[in-house]
Amino acid sequence: VCFVLDSLRYLYKMSLAASLRRALLVLLSGAVFILTVLYWNQSVIKTQAYGDAQLRPHNHRDRSHLSIPVEKSWTYKCENDKCVRTAYHKNAGSTKRVSFTSCSMTCGDINIWPHPTTKSLISAHTLRFSADDVQLRLDTPHREVSKLLHVAFDWFVRDLRQIQRLDYTSQPPEAAAAAALVSEPSFKLRRHKNDVEAAENRDPAANTLFGATFGVQRAGDLDSLQVKLSVHESSELNFSLDNNESYHLSTTFEHRRLVVHIEAHSFFGARHGLSTLQQLIWYDDEDRLLHTYASSLVSDVPKFRYRGLMLDTSRHFFSVDAIKRTIAAMGLCKLNRFHWHITDAQSFPYVSRHYPEMAEHGAYSESETYTEQDVREVVDFAKIYGVQVLLELDAPAHAGNGWDWGPKRGLGELSLCINQQPWSFYCGEPPCGQLNPKNNHTYLILQRLYEEFLQLSGPTDMFHLGGDEVNLDCWAQYFNDTDLRGLWCDFMLQSNARLKVANGNVAPKYVVVWSSALTNTKCLPNSQFVVQVWGGSVWQENYDLLDNGYNVIFSHVDAWYLDCGFGSWRATGEAACSPYRTWQTVYRHRPWERMRLDRKRRKQVLGGEACLWTEQVNEHQLDSRLWPRAAALAERLWSDPNDEHDFDLVPPDVFRRISLFRNRLVELGIKAEALFPKYCAQNPGECI
Repeated sequence: VCFVLDSLRYLYKMSLAASLRRALLVLLSGAVFILTVLYWNQSVIKTQAYGDAQLRPHNHRDRSHLSIPVEKSWTYKCENDKCVRTAYHKNAGSTKRVSFTSCSMTCGDINIWPHPTTKSLISAHTLRFSADDVQLRLDTPHREVSKLLHVAFDWFVRDLRQIQRLDYTSQPPEAAAAAALVSEPSFKLRRHKNDVEAAENRDPAANTLFGATFGVQRAGDLDSLQVKLSVHESSELNFSLDNNESYHLSTTFEHRRLVVHIEAHSFFGARHGLSTLQQLIWYDDEDRLLHTYASSLVSDVPKFRYRGLMLDTSRHFFSVDAIKRTIAAMGLCKLNRFHWHITDAQSFPYVSRHYPEMAEHGAYSESETYTEQDVREVVDFAKIYGVQVLLELDAPAHAGNGWDWGPKRGLGELSLCINQQPWSFYCGEPPCGQLNPKNNHTYLILQRLYEEFLQLSGPTDMFHLGGDEVNLDCWAQYFNDTDLRGLWCDFMLQSNARLKVANGNVAPKYVVVWSSALTNTKCLPNSQFVVQVWGGSVWQENYDLLDNGYNVIFSHVDAWYLDCGFGSWRATGEAACSPYRTWQTVYRHRPWERMRLDRKRRKQVLGGEACLWTEQVNEHQLDSRLWPRAAALAERLWSDPNDEHDFDLVPPDVFRRISLFRNRLVELGIKAEALFPKYCAQNPGECI
């Protein structure tokens, strides 16, 4: 800089031509700029050299973006099956710091969510390894099963890489850890379609070995961790309530090689085995490696066949990525049915191939729609995680916006009472709308929409027809000389007949409808119809439906409605379903026990489903409204552990395991709700 200034003084002393002087001034100004930039960069480089200091736990400003900070000032010791926190001061003679996660995974009972139902044994000895050491070995004669297992394994390894924070290997270890925690979730790194295509190009023969080849030098106690997936009995990839979801996981360790053998009757069991294996692996922030047990044994099978989660995408729109993120979390805790309430009176976001007018008249905007490609992407992605997508087109009620174009096309009124006021007379919440039960065009449109849904979701033994909250006063304005309840019954039966035609003249084995005044009658045949019971758990309808021979799916509003407890969203009136349903409320709810059902009626309970209606939820709150409360439902339906304690209490072990599972979700980029103060998480048992 001094040199440049001296040069400028010299130029002014020289009697050069004006043009030459201007040119030299421009050149020298550029030199000043370049020197300034270089000097500034040198300062930045010097600052970055203090990476360790920037990442110290107490420097919360630099680490506020990290989901799970490294706790260098604490170490943990297992005492009486409980991790005890003590201060840690590193010096020359100190022992190695034990992270909270490593202590939790090696102290007490197995830390898996949901807890295995049959058998689980783990060794005290653990092994260190990297995600780059993980390999796949397939043992199946079924080509399509092989392809899908390859893809499921790819996502499994990506999750491990994110947990280990390996996706930014060009950065220093500390920066890589920080970047990995704030990166996109692993299941958004690449569209799954590419994975399927890649799997199709691989050799699907039995005993195929496929490893993660990311080019990072191995470290730890293992040269390889081989995951052997064996599926011999079933080639079935279509979802059914009869799918065998059981699996058996065992390990052998010798010569720096750990073999994890997952045996299952079907792809679905093998997929659950991968979810369990993922929870037998954890990241240790002290040595920056993954850990697992030298010996593990798990035998597992679900107690209930239907373990569902419903999301309403009509009252608010949710992106495909948000839905996929939800499904990935479902797969980790072994929920197996994603009930997609895709349309309602508020909006019709689905772009129909046959009737694009539905979205044109019913979507909130052009960007807030689901194309057939979007739906298929969700369906294909969900299968990778062992989750079935059930699309619901609610009818005849909850059908307003999107159905008002009939007269312009010469089809008459497809829906009645659309946006009618005062709305409280004609529907449960604004805007109103209820399909016209005496317009044949309405049934034809339903049939073609059912066709599209079935083609997108694939072969299935189950379909959801809706049937929720029909308001007879709406129809009474048009058909006051008719038996309105009989008209409702006829509508559901005609819709079911159209569903059969849409399904190639094959009636689905299970047709689901919401509980209502109609299901309290014997209008719908109990041999085919399943009732999703949304009312209170103490209502008489719970007993009546079982006595009338219906299979049921419980979604009791007083336990498993996750949207409740946030106050009224209208200017007048009380909240529809306060109070807030805590994860303990979700977990404790065992209606089959409270109802004292005998063996026959227990068989009629197919399972349960948590519901998230979205009047007060959009994409920004989605994760925290669902998780980890939906995981509490997952254990209730998978393991249904016996409550030796009082119904109002949750065992301390459950607190410990769900807290760690919540941390696993956060590691994968899911913004799960906090369960209690972090002090309680660091000091298990003290706050219960």
